[in-house]
Amino acid sequence: MSAAIEQRQLPQFTCVADDVRMGERVRLASYVNLYGCEIGDDTRLGAFVEVQRDAKIGRRCKISSHTFVCSGVTIEDEVFVGHGVIFINDRYPRATGAGGAPQTENDWKLEHTVVRDGASIGSGAIVMCGVEIGAGALVGAGAMVVRDVPAGAIVAGHPARVRGPVGSSKERSAR
Repeated sequence: MSAAIEQRQLPQFTCVADDVRMGERVRLASYVNLYGCEIGDDTRLGAFVEVQRDAKIGRRCKISSHTFVCSGVTIEDEVFVGHGVIFINDRYPRATGAGGAPQTENDWKLEHTVVRDGASIGSGAIVMCGVEIGAGALVGAGAMVVRDVPAGAIVAGHPARVRGPVGSSKERSAR
């Protein structure tokens, strides 16, 4: 474990692997599982969050409870991720390879996903691999994101479709 992590008092039942790169003032809840990832300064992770190897979370983010951030996901700065959000990194998941043997790293293709600065993802959303959620975009709760989301757009539904720009009258009336 790095010296910064050793000096930090970790919440009960939190698992932080030795290879995690963690910024200053990161706040972790209980039951967080981190390995091989990078977490930026002043970011907060809720209970039951898992962040896998090679995932990156930027500065001043809030990742709410029960969220899964898999390998290949990059979350830039000041992003909000609601409760129970799931990121996907494999378009064709299988347990076994062609001959029936368990899959290895060589049997599947990791697809990257990027969430740009200041975006927000509502609770229960599912984000398919290979997409980009633009800066300042807003993904509605329960949305299924299967294609790129333009910067500053509001998307909702299954599949997610553009509903308007952030700051539109629809968004203000929903408050």
